Amino acid sequence: MAVTIRDVAKEAGVSTSTVSKVLNNWSSISPATCDRVREAIRKLHYTPNARAVSFAKGASRNILFLSSLKKEEAYRNPHMFDILCGVRHTLAKQGYTLMLADFPEAGDPQTYLGGLIGKGIADGILIHGSCTFPQLARLLAESRFPHIHIGHPGPGSRMCWIDTNNGLAGQFAALHMLECGYEKVAFIGERRTDHISTQRLNGMYDYGYRIPDEYIRYTDSTREDACRQTLGVLSLPVPPRAFICENNTLALGVVKALRERRLRIPEEAAFLTFDSYPYSSIIDPAPT
Repeated sequence: MAVTIRDVAKEAGVSTSTVSKVLNNWSSISPATCDRVREAIRKLHYTPNARAVSFAKGASRNILFLSSLKKEEAYRNPHMFDILCGVRHTLAKQGYTLMLADFPEAGDPQTYLGGLIGKGIADGILIHGSCTFPQLARLLAESRFPHIHIGHPGPGSRMCWIDTNNGLAGQFAALHMLECGYEKVAFIGERRTDHISTQRLNGMYDYGYRIPDEYIRYTDSTREDACRQTLGVLSLPVPPRAFICENNTLALGVVKALRERRLRIPEEAAFLTFDSYPYSSIIDPAPT
C-alpha cells in the first residue's frame, strides 16, 4: 500500500497540515519540527502527490493548449502538432503537465474560454492562432490570465504572442532567387486575406524584389487549387521561370502542374517553399 501524508504525520507526531506546510516550505514551522517531518519522509520513502502539493500552493502546475481538433486537422495544420510536441517537452522539464482543449464549433467561445479560466484547472494557456475570436484579447486582459497567443494577433493587440518572422523569410526567399539568377518568378500563396502570405510577399518587396501582379496567384489553400493556379500562370505569353510556394502543401500542387507540363526541374522550372515539414521531404524532386 502506498505511503500517505497521514502515515508521515503519525510517524513524525504532527498533524497532516503541518506535514503539508513543511512540504511547501512554510517559514512558520520550527526547524526541529521540519527535521522530524523530513526524517519521517525519508524513513517511509514518502513521495508527495504533485497535484496535492500544487493544490496547496494554489497552483495546478498545468497549462492549457487551446486549438482546433477537428477531423483531419493534422493534415490541414501539421505545424500545430509540431508546436504541441515542443510545448509538452519544454513544460515537462519544468514540472508542468499539458492539457488539450478543443475550440468549440458551436456556442459562444468567450463563455467557453472564460469557463476554462474560471475553473482554476490551469496556471496559464497557449492559444493557437486558429482559435482567435473578436473578444479574445479583451477577455485575457480583463482576467489577467497568463497566456501566449501562437501567431501574430494583428496590429494593436495587447495579447502576449509569438510568431515566425515571415517578413524575414520572404527576404531570404528573394535573396536565394537572386543568387540563382531567377528574375521571372511567380508567387503561389494561400487566400488573399492570409496574413502569412502577405507578410512573406511584403518581405520580398522590402528586399527590393518585385513580382509582377500577373505572377501572383492566391488559392483556397488546397493542393488542387495550387495546381490550377500554377497551370494558369504557365499559360501566360511569358511564363515565369521559377515559383515561390507559400507553404509545402501548395508546393505539392505546383510540382504536379510542372509535371503535367513536362517541365524539367530545375532546368526549365524551379520552385521554392518555406516549410521543411511534413511534405517537402517526400516531394520529388525536392524543392529548395
